[in-house]
Amino acid sequence: MKVEIYSKENCPSCNKTKSILKDHNPIILMLDKDFNRDVFFEKFPEAKSFPQVIINDNHVGGYEEVNKWLAFNMPNQEF
Repeated sequence: MKVEIYSKENCPSCNKTKSILKDHNPIILMLDKDFNRDVFFEKFPEAKSFPQVIINDNHVGGYEEVNKWLAFNMPNQEF
């Protein structure tokens, strides 16, 4: 599974998302290091929060959406 996490410093939801996806060796991209706000909003124009996650080239969303995605797509694992 290919996972990209668009994250920022001092973000509790980002940290929780990274934790539940750590077994999938995510690519973690950090605000102001790997991208800036303009790039973020070009890529995710509807986003209202961090993190934003892409799984297998599909935008899933933030922490809550990732939890739901995992429940439906990987039901035999606990998160």
